[in-house]
Amino acid sequence: MIPQKTVEELIIKHSSLEKDLASGELDKKLFAEKSKEYSDLNEIIVNAKNYISFQREKEELEKILNDSSGEEELKKMASLELDELQNQYDLNEKKLKLFLLPKDEADKKNAIIEIRAGTGGLEASLFASDLFKMYEKISQKKKWSLELISISRSEAGGLKEVIASIKGSNIYSTLKYESGVHRVQRVPDTETQGRVHTSAATVAVLPEAEEVDLKINDSDLRIDVFRAGGPGGQSVNTTDSAVRITHVPTGLSVSQQDEKSQHKNKAKGMKILRARLYELERTRIDQERSKDRKTKIGTGDRSERIRTYNFPQGRVTDHRINLTLHKLSEFLEGEAFDEVIESLTLQAQEESLSNLK
Repeated sequence: MIPQKTVEELIIKHSSLEKDLASGELDKKLFAEKSKEYSDLNEIIVNAKNYISFQREKEELEKILNDSSGEEELKKMASLELDELQNQYDLNEKKLKLFLLPKDEADKKNAIIEIRAGTGGLEASLFASDLFKMYEKISQKKKWSLELISISRSEAGGLKEVIASIKGSNIYSTLKYESGVHRVQRVPDTETQGRVHTSAATVAVLPEAEEVDLKINDSDLRIDVFRAGGPGGQSVNTTDSAVRITHVPTGLSVSQQDEKSQHKNKAKGMKILRARLYELERTRIDQERSKDRKTKIGTGDRSERIRTYNFPQGRVTDHRINLTLHKLSEFLEGEAFDEVIESLTLQAQEESLSNLK
C-alpha cells in the first residue's frame, strides 16, 4: 500500500506547478523544466485523486450495505459499485507504484545500436544483415531517424558488423531489451541436404551520451591515425583519414574509417566511445545497487541468448518471458515488434514492483 502522504504530495506538487506556469514569472529555461514536470504529473494526477478519495467512497457504500433498514435493490447496486471501486483502486495503486518507481534517465535518450555476426560463418553475417533491415523498418514505421556510423560487409553480401545511431522519441526505452544474442534456425541457401542450421548475431543497444552526461579528459585519450583499408587489403584512399581512439583508463578502443575526412571519423568514433563509456558506468552503478538480486529481464548482457528466429516453423521466441509468436515474417517486417517489447516492458515493471515489496 502506498502511504497516503506520498500521494497527497503528488497532488500538491501538481497544483503548485500549475500556479507557477500560469504566473508568467518564469524564465524560458525554468518554464520548460516545470512544464515537463507538470506534463509527467498530468499522466497520473486523476489516479492520485481517485486513490485518495477511495476510503471515503468505500465507507459511504459500506454504510448502505450495513443499513438493516435499507432497500435490497439499493444494497445490490452499492455492492456492485463497491466491487468496481475496489478494482479501480487496485488499478490506481498499480499505476501510482509504476510512476513512483525510480526513473532510468537513459530511457528518453537516443540510442546507438551495434550488430555483429556471431557463430555460423557467412550465414551469421546474412542473419546480421536481416536484423539490421528489421531495425531499419521499425525505425521507418516509428518515424525515427537512423544514421549509419560504420559498416563492414561479408563476402556473402551480409554484414560482419554494423553500427548506427537512432534518433527520435524515447528510443532507448524501446530498444534496450534488444541487447543480447539473437539466434536463427533456418536452411541456408548453400545447404544442399535441406538441413536446418543454427547461427547467431549479437546486438548491443547503448544510450547515446551527450558531453554533459560524461566528462572525458583529453589526457585520457590516445588517438592514432592510419590509412583506411578496403576489402582484401585494398586502399580506399591515399590519406591517413582512419582514426583509432583508445580510452587509456578503461582500455576501450574504437576504430573508424568509413569517412574520407579524419575529422568526421574522429567525431563518429567519439560518439561510439562516449556511449560505451556511459554504458560501462551505468552498468557499474546498477551492479552496486543490485548486488543481492538478479533480474530476469536482461538489458545489456551481450552473451545472453534472448531470442530465437525459427524459419521452418515461422516463429519467433523470446526466451526471457517464454513468449512465442507464429509471426516471424511480420516480426522481421517490424509489424509484431511492439507486441514483444510491450510484454518485456510489462514483465520488467512487474519485477521492479515486486522488488519494492
